[in-house]
Amino acid sequence: MADVFIKTIAENINVTNKRIGAAFKDKDEKPIREFMEGILKSDPDWVDINLGPARKNGAELMPWVVNVVQSMTDKPIVLDTTNVEAIEAGLKTVKHGPALINSIMCRPERYDVLLPMCAKYNAAWVGLMWGPNGMARDANERAELTTELLMKATELGIDAEMAFIDPIITPVNIQQDQLMNNLEFLEMLPDIVGAIQPGHMTRSTNGVSNVSNGNPEHLRPILNRTYLCMLVKKGMYSSIVDAFDDEMTALCKGERKWFSDLVFGVMDGKEYDYSKMKKEEVDVVKTAKVILGHSLFSASWLDI
Repeated sequence: MADVFIKTIAENINVTNKRIGAAFKDKDEKPIREFMEGILKSDPDWVDINLGPARKNGAELMPWVVNVVQSMTDKPIVLDTTNVEAIEAGLKTVKHGPALINSIMCRPERYDVLLPMCAKYNAAWVGLMWGPNGMARDANERAELTTELLMKATELGIDAEMAFIDPIITPVNIQQDQLMNNLEFLEMLPDIVGAIQPGHMTRSTNGVSNVSNGNPEHLRPILNRTYLCMLVKKGMYSSIVDAFDDEMTALCKGERKWFSDLVFGVMDGKEYDYSKMKKEEVDVVKTAKVILGHSLFSASWLDI
């Protein structure tokens, strides 16, 4: 097996899935265990438990789900909910740490509550590039929000390496410029961290499937995989992925080097002769050019 390409966070224990949502509501372990069996076959680095808002019973539900998941694996868990009480209840229950809180926006009303919680329970955290005015508009604003979050964490004695910065992935057919801003920001991230905690690093993560939202289903996989490669080239550490997507998980494990090499080549300005390539290779190159803005975006870019 090749070297791991990028660390993975399995997204599948998610309230938006009808079976999992019903399992949460009924506290039925069976569907969760069945999903976990499939998730563990992909050998993710973290397992995400997404309760969504969980307004009514989050503080009871999160520990219950954590215990079900922990009964099947010792992989670290991501506590994914906007319910602060549910997060703390989960932190008290997690046995195999550190847990990862997903996520903390750059808003005082969020980080003033959640970062002290990270310090108390030695938890890692996702810093979401969403500030008082909404999503960061460019790489510089992402840098400003990151600095604010890391400075606050540093004041609380939290090591920079406990942070996973999420630049926020946007759909290619709506906010293509944001995708380029993310790549620019990732290049800046080591210098931002170095200025705040010299000699330390900060990790990064993302919800890569957002890049293909709103696109035809048959185009979503190649968009997701291609943009993931671009993020990795710029230093992305981890990604939230579908553990049941065999091609994506294989790519993340470094088993599709031909794919990433083609994407990297496009990013480096290499020209390709389509007449000498397989169709699947041409599709990757065309997709990379579309995401980078070298070609006009349309739902038929693979056919042009």
